[in-house]
Amino acid sequence: MSSTQSADLKAYMADNPGAVIEDVARERNVTPRAVIEAMPPTMVRIGAGSQFAAAMQDIAQWGEVTLIVHTVDAIFEFTGAIPAGEVGRGYFNLMQPKGSNKGLHGHLRHERCDAVAFVERPFMGKSSAFVAFINVDGGIMFKVFVGRDETRALRGDQLKRFQSLADSLASAKAA
Repeated sequence: MSSTQSADLKAYMADNPGAVIEDVARERNVTPRAVIEAMPPTMVRIGAGSQFAAAMQDIAQWGEVTLIVHTVDAIFEFTGAIPAGEVGRGYFNLMQPKGSNKGLHGHLRHERCDAVAFVERPFMGKSSAFVAFINVDGGIMFKVFVGRDETRALRGDQLKRFQSLADSLASAKAA
C-alpha cells in the first residue's frame, strides 16, 4: 500500500471508526489487518500471534461472549461461553466437557495466527470491544466480542478482563 493510500485509509478510519472492517478492506482492496492498523491508535492494541493459546484460554474464563466469523458469503455468530482448549495434532482444539457435543467446539489452525488485535471502538451508536485473531494473510480468522448486559451495555467484568488481557499481550499501536 502506498503512503498516500495508507494516509487516506487512516483518515477514513478516523472519521468512520465504526465501519465494518471487512467491508472497508474489500472496498479499498486491502487486508482487514491493514484496516485495523489504520484505526485511531487509542482504539487498537496488537499482540503477537504466538499468544493465540494464551488469549483463548483467558477468553474461556469470561463467560458468555459472541464469536463472529465473517466471510464474503456469510456472517456466523455464536453466543455462549468459549470452551477451554489445548494444542494437539497441529490444532488448537476447543474442548467440550466429556460426553457433550453442545455449544462451540472445533479445531483452529493456531499456527496461522500472526497477530491478536484488541479493538475498542464505537459501533452502531454503542461502545464495542473485541479480540480479532488475524492470520498470516492479513485476514481475520474470527473475532470474540465482549458480552452485553440486560441494558445492552458492555459487561463490566468482561471489559476489565479484555483490557487486562490486552495489557498483558499487546502494546499500544504505533501512531
